[in-house]
Amino acid sequence: MFTGIIETTGTVREVRTAGSNRTFIIDSPISNQLKPDQSVAHDGVCLTVEAVGQQTHQVTAVEESLSKTTLGSWKPGTCINLERCLELPARLDGHLVQGHVDTTASCLSVDEQDGSWLYRFQYPEQFAALLVEKGSVALNGISLTVFNLTSTGFTVAIIPFTYEHTNIQELRPGSMVNLEFDIIGKYVLRNQQLLRNQ
Repeated sequence: MFTGIIETTGTVREVRTAGSNRTFIIDSPISNQLKPDQSVAHDGVCLTVEAVGQQTHQVTAVEESLSKTTLGSWKPGTCINLERCLELPARLDGHLVQGHVDTTASCLSVDEQDGSWLYRFQYPEQFAALLVEKGSVALNGISLTVFNLTSTGFTVAIIPFTYEHTNIQELRPGSMVNLEFDIIGKYVLRNQQLLRNQ
């Protein structure tokens, strides 16, 4: 379980392909603090640490993750957001994030606002029921508040701290991001579907 408050960024150093899996070697300031079998959110995708080096750690993504996230486009030099799992007891500064990405979204526009930034994203309409105005979404693992919501688009506002300490500064129109919708919304929607089918 995560909070969507990004701890640091890392850089993909190496990508290896074996069958339908891809293994990534990540260089980051927290890599040497990790241990094998720990869960770490990589751009919002929960991956298990397999090995730890001096300044690097290794994770592998299977076909399910590669097909539903941006991991398949990672290459050496890609900057990614990193967050270690929630440690209890701790303050929940963002919202409950599982690291189970639901879909991807495309950046439509970036609007600099003299000290902050507005990012507009397009997402698949089939997920419209899982977003609410002023609700939370995890975007590349970052806990953000949604506004100007439509059935296929939403906007988020980025403060300087988030801009400077995550990879959102690298996004341009056309960039793809990982989206995870609020787990509470998923359960509410599922319950409504079950009630309708009774």
